[in-house]
Amino acid sequence: MTAVREEGALATVRRGLVLSPELRPGLAGTLALATVSMAGRVAVPIAVQQGIDRGIRAPGGPDLSIVVIIVAITASVLVVSTTCGYWMTRRLFTVSETALGALRSRTFRHIHDLSTLHQQSERRGSLVSRVTGDVDQISQFLQTGGIMLLLTSGQLVVTTVVMAVYSWQLTLVVFAAFLPAAVVIRLFQRRLAAAYRTVRERTGVMLGTIGESVVGATVIRAYGVAGRTEKRQDAAIDGLRVAQQRALRTSVISFSTGELAAGLALAAVVVVGVLLGVDGGLTVGELTAFLFLVTLFIQPVQIATEVLNEAQNAVAGWRRVLDVLDIEPDVADPGEHGVPLPPGPLSVRFHDVAYRYPGGPIVLSGVDLEIPARTKVAVVGETGSGKTTFAKLLTRLMDPVSGEVTLSGAALTAVPFVSLRARVVMVPQDGFLFDATVAENVRFARPGLSDDELRGAFAELGLADWAAGLPHGTDTPVGERGEALSVGERQLVALVRAYVADPDLLVLDEATSAVDPATEVRLQRALDAVTRGRTTVAIAHRLSTAESADEVIVVDAGRVVQRGPHARLVTETDGIYAKLYASWLEQTR
Repeated sequence: MTAVREEGALATVRRGLVLSPELRPGLAGTLALATVSMAGRVAVPIAVQQGIDRGIRAPGGPDLSIVVIIVAITASVLVVSTTCGYWMTRRLFTVSETALGALRSRTFRHIHDLSTLHQQSERRGSLVSRVTGDVDQISQFLQTGGIMLLLTSGQLVVTTVVMAVYSWQLTLVVFAAFLPAAVVIRLFQRRLAAAYRTVRERTGVMLGTIGESVVGATVIRAYGVAGRTEKRQDAAIDGLRVAQQRALRTSVISFSTGELAAGLALAAVVVVGVLLGVDGGLTVGELTAFLFLVTLFIQPVQIATEVLNEAQNAVAGWRRVLDVLDIEPDVADPGEHGVPLPPGPLSVRFHDVAYRYPGGPIVLSGVDLEIPARTKVAVVGETGSGKTTFAKLLTRLMDPVSGEVTLSGAALTAVPFVSLRARVVMVPQDGFLFDATVAENVRFARPGLSDDELRGAFAELGLADWAAGLPHGTDTPVGERGEALSVGERQLVALVRAYVADPDLLVLDEATSAVDPATEVRLQRALDAVTRGRTTVAIAHRLSTAESADEVIVVDAGRVVQRGPHARLVTETDGIYAKLYASWLEQTR
């Protein structure tokens, strides 16, 4: 889909924060709460030192009153720091969910704005995983690892300062023990980043393979290829397993390095601390407190090696989301800077239009024609001649590589989508329906449609009896992709949906293909009603559509080779249309 953007983790996070401004509000308050929460963690070591040196080992003997005071002060500090930690966590959860919800919506809208060509170039499951799994990975990190990193980073700083106050010598010992570990962990960071990017990619492949198998279950059963399909699924799942294992092995090495450094640090502090104590450089309380502080120092380092696992996974997910957002839509909406379509019936003009798919040959060339307003035109031609490409250019699902398409003099590239989609409607070949009822699918084109208007629409198209014959009338669920209905029934619902949208230009892509004769009669009657009084371009497979059209446009090998009424074209025996018509008649006998 796009080349992988090579950039560091920090660069990715910075770009992600720019695209998620919802993460920034209240950040100062959250950091203030985190600071208080972190500062409270060193209260216990300080209390231990004070309790031992000033209470238990007081010059005149143990002073329990001092111990009680120290315990009371420490308890108060811990209550305050714990409360601050609670509010910090709550604020972080709220902000992260809000921000990532906005990021999810922004990514979905961007995917939706990409041309059908871009969407078809990548597996649906992989695109879905950008909006779901990849954003979920970021969310999981911000709400768990992010909080831990925030707290432990501050804890590391505060602990280091307090350790240095007690003994700069022992502080250097601790750093000396952890310095080699830090170098090793840094070396493994790049490997982790690459490993977890592969994990996210393999996740997308797996989701795509499984989704394809579920959608194509009928075809898989019909051709008896369940075994081959299972092998593809197993290969995708195994690819993800191998990628995860490779990433985890790298993470385990990093974690073990931190564990080794922690053990060395504690051992070295005990040895050096005892020597300093013998020389009178440290009190018993200070050495004991320092050991507590080393534990607080070690904890962030150990957690960091664990969180690094989640962080690299989250950054990999963030990169994949950003890769999608970096794609510039090749069919851009001019928005408020555009020019709305003029009112009234729409005429169509192709000005020397050509189109090729990326890296492929020209599929349409030299198309120069005009379709007057309120004209019903049928576009015919053999499979692969360029008919559907013609329809997609007319509805601006794609833009030509050269030439221009205009509607009533307005260039399509300058028309805002809100104006174009309100005035131009395309009924695709598959009559796609949403997983809802018949009525809800019709209302998708006009949400405010009343029940009476809905019944009236079916009646006006001669489909009232058909709708009444459904199990629950227009409240009948159609299933996912409309699969509870037949192909012809889906097309009937799609036609009613187009009718209530009341477009000025209607484009029908093979609307009567693959249906039985009885349904074709219903469809033809409905089509006559839907197309009456508006400009209609029908991509015709069954030439009965061409017979009833005002004019027929014949496309062959990407060029318009004939044009005229059916009655005249069918008499031109040396023309392509006459041969197509004769072949169609032969098939229908």
